[in-house]
Amino acid sequence: MTSSTHRLVLWDIDQTLIDLRGAGRGWYRQVLTEVTGVTLTEMPDFFGRTERAITAEVLTRHGIEPTEELIQRMWLALTAVSETALPELGKQGLALPGAAAALAGVAAAGGALQSLVTGNLRDIAWHKLSAFSLHTHLDFEIGGYGDLSAHRPDLVAYAVDRARAAHGSPFEPASVVVVGDTPHDIDAARAHGAVAVGVATGRFDEQALRDAGAQVVLRDLSDTNRVLAAVFGEG
Repeated sequence: MTSSTHRLVLWDIDQTLIDLRGAGRGWYRQVLTEVTGVTLTEMPDFFGRTERAITAEVLTRHGIEPTEELIQRMWLALTAVSETALPELGKQGLALPGAAAALAGVAAAGGALQSLVTGNLRDIAWHKLSAFSLHTHLDFEIGGYGDLSAHRPDLVAYAVDRARAAHGSPFEPASVVVVGDTPHDIDAARAHGAVAVGVATGRFDEQALRDAGAQVVLRDLSDTNRVLAAVFGEG
């Protein structure tokens, strides 16, 4: 790679690459009862948040202290549930328009390393993306995942550090591209001086993503040329 094309592209998953139609909420309902014996009655906002933040809030809302030991038990159960659901995920949800072509297009263009910054746990990220064959162009080893922190910018910092360690060269802020569908994704990018690309395929429309500070906003990923221009800073 030359310095002019050296890019680290960090994708969000839910409502950016895929839509599982709220499956995660059902998983939490099942797991809370399995792990604690408590019936889920309140569900926090999932959009753009990390698993650590969501799990802690679910427990707290139900009067349960979110100890690290209990959070880890919840995560083991969530991972098991997602693995069990894997054969049906492709039927329950869908890959969003252009997602497969966007990932393949960035890979074919060369000069970019692709990974994830997602609120999901790593194994759940693998289950979700492999269900739609969207995993092949992504380096899962260097991603920033939702177990790391309740603060999403920490996930970007971790992924950048992992990429540098794995590839032996730094990724300057302007060479890092974060692609996501929520203001949390945009905030995480901007906290590190990274390029923030908003995709309006989730709860937030194009204007909301611009207002959050996205440098580029896409209606969806269906125009591969526009995705490539956003990733490589062209046009």
